[in-house]
Amino acid sequence: MSNLIYLDNSATTFPKPDVVYTFMCNFYREHGVNPGRSGFDAAIETEEVVQETRKMLTTLFNGDDHNRLTFSYNASDSLNMIIQGMAEPGDHVITTMLEHNSVLRPLYHLSLQKIIDVTFIPFDHHGYLDPEDIRKAIRPNTKMVVVNHCSNVIGTVQPLAEIGKVCKGAGVYFLVDASQSAGAIPIDMKAMGIDVLVFTGHKCLMGPTGIGGSYVMEGVPVKMTRYGGTGVRSAQKTHLEEFPYRLECGTLNIVGVAGLHAGLKWVLDQGLDHLHKKEMYLWDKLRNGVQHLDNVITYCAENQENQNPVLSLNINGFDSGDVGTMLDVDYNIACRTGLQCAPLVHERLGTDKIHGTVRLSIGPFNTIQQIDLAISAISEIASIRR
Repeated sequence: MSNLIYLDNSATTFPKPDVVYTFMCNFYREHGVNPGRSGFDAAIETEEVVQETRKMLTTLFNGDDHNRLTFSYNASDSLNMIIQGMAEPGDHVITTMLEHNSVLRPLYHLSLQKIIDVTFIPFDHHGYLDPEDIRKAIRPNTKMVVVNHCSNVIGTVQPLAEIGKVCKGAGVYFLVDASQSAGAIPIDMKAMGIDVLVFTGHKCLMGPTGIGGSYVMEGVPVKMTRYGGTGVRSAQKTHLEEFPYRLECGTLNIVGVAGLHAGLKWVLDQGLDHLHKKEMYLWDKLRNGVQHLDNVITYCAENQENQNPVLSLNINGFDSGDVGTMLDVDYNIACRTGLQCAPLVHERLGTDKIHGTVRLSIGPFNTIQQIDLAISAISEIASIRR
């Protein structure tokens, strides 16, 4: 494992900073109790970490009220709660061909149930949305626009501020999936016109799996879809309507919140811009190293502008899965192959018919030497006669 070249950071960042492992272990040993339910010291101290994490994330996204920052299992969990909590019979929803299945599947199911109608906006050959296409798709019954900030397949970063302006002008809600961007790219919900932002903890925020959440702006109508314990006003028969309880029930993933807390502090200490520049330098080195190779095809990777460090490629004559296996077995390089849970991206690229792509995604702990080895490995595979 020590020699592993890990290039699957879009799935989950690995390894985590040492401070994350240490803080999670110590926190759970000393404060692994239920927050907000009891008045003893350990419970109070646990609640303080939860509330501090809410505040840190609210500040990161430029929200106003940290109670409107709610925790869940992950982005998929929050997207299900938000989409199902906002959609009503007869609504029209606009989304894009860049989306992950965490957006596509909730919308598909609501569409199959004849509850909503969905429009899918394509991206251009560079991998970007045109906000004008979204404006043209808006109807009188359009409830919301759902956009993936950064593609997990091709790494393109979408123009949220321009899309948000379109949504505000039309009076429709703007929901952003920031799974691949929260902790990597600055997000200002107010400046970008975002009504709901959904994030996960285990990617660029450097936390563990099993923790994520959302921030919902004041006035956005999200119905409750789950009911249970809150530790507050237990005699009330119905679930509490105010935030954060509106979207939280039962005991939180306390050790997950602790890991997210430590991961976020590490990211902020390092600086988002510093981390992003380092990763994009390595991405550009990888891109330049493979694009000139015979038989290698890259997708939507023209330059570093509005881009995250994700590179999708194929090698002529090889199935992407076979390339992934060779990279793993012969070169000890971990990557992701196939459709990456984003089938419409591949449909648009035409790679759905050839079993997707080989995705290489860079994180903060990758090195120049690792990228050189990855380029060499891809070059050797591409030189094999088929």
